[in-house]
Amino acid sequence: MDHDLVEEIMEVKEYSAKGNFYQPHEFEDLIVQYKKVEKVNSSSSYADTVFYNPLKHRKETARYLKTEFELVGQPYQVLVIASKFERQEQIRNICLIILIPVLLLFALVLLVNRILLKKIWVPFEQLLENITAFNINHERPYEPVEMPVAEFRQLNEVLVALSGKVKSDYNEIKLFTENASHEMMTPLAVINSKLDNMLQSNVLGKEDGETLVELYKATSRLTKLNQSLLLLVKIDNNLLQDEEQINLKSLIKEKQVYFQELISERNITVESTLADVSISASRSLLEILINNLFSNVIRHNYDGGKIEITLDADKIVFANTGHNKALDPEKIFDRFYKDNASEGTGLGLAILKQICNRQRYQLDYSYYQDLHTFTITFNHQ
Repeated sequence: MDHDLVEEIMEVKEYSAKGNFYQPHEFEDLIVQYKKVEKVNSSSSYADTVFYNPLKHRKETARYLKTEFELVGQPYQVLVIASKFERQEQIRNICLIILIPVLLLFALVLLVNRILLKKIWVPFEQLLENITAFNINHERPYEPVEMPVAEFRQLNEVLVALSGKVKSDYNEIKLFTENASHEMMTPLAVINSKLDNMLQSNVLGKEDGETLVELYKATSRLTKLNQSLLLLVKIDNNLLQDEEQINLKSLIKEKQVYFQELISERNITVESTLADVSISASRSLLEILINNLFSNVIRHNYDGGKIEITLDADKIVFANTGHNKALDPEKIFDRFYKDNASEGTGLGLAILKQICNRQRYQLDYSYYQDLHTFTITFNHQ
């Protein structure tokens, strides 16, 4: 616009050389004003302004050039005003002409990109769901997914092969464990029977009798270990699924009567607060759970100690006194983890944890006010 204003000033000078005052055409959106001055000042100035356009009868933004020179032998100040309105309209139209196709193209690219990504990634998300849902204990094999991308197809093939190999290896280990456990039961039963007969005979000396007692304890511990391992295998393979409605209050009282002789023998005080709670679960698993809880709080207690049992709609809590201080909550539920003074197999709490996992219960251990506390929180969903 400044360049155009300079050109208009040149036209004014050309007209003045002919003795005329230049006046622009109406369609040019230009206004040229002349004002006499005492003397010519050679400086020029540009600026923005707002002026009233008499042709369009409105105010418009404009750019002006103010300068001074001689016209027809007289000093004049010449003011050339050029409207910005038309140029702004042109710029706006040009921007719209460019911007609208660009936005449409951008929207089209986004749409195509979304469709392509959905086509590519939906099978991948299905692949992740199948990986998450895959369970080594279930008979249903890993489900392959049709993949549109070559790299994803290769990943899918690798996962299918890997899942097959894992299930095959797992089944072999499971079969070996089950067979080994069952095979061990017969010779262990024979050994226990023979040891019982020998202990009941009167032909053994004192030293031989003590040796047999130690052997009997060792074989009994081995039998318990074998039974615990076999039970873990059954729980791992989800073989105990006899789900029914069970009244926990009645079950706990029944088991307390079962363990009452051991409790009385060690002079242990039992304090129980039991609400009338029924849940849907496997009776076999819950009986093992309560048996192990009672066995644990009795075995790891001291003579004259205390057991606290609390049952409400959300949880069951077993707490007991004991010789040891707080146990490691990170390791206490690991298989074969036990303190040096324990004579157990180290599988009782591991069985508890495995049962809770199967039933989707939360098992927690804490030590507070000299009480070892095991809390089982039910999942009512």
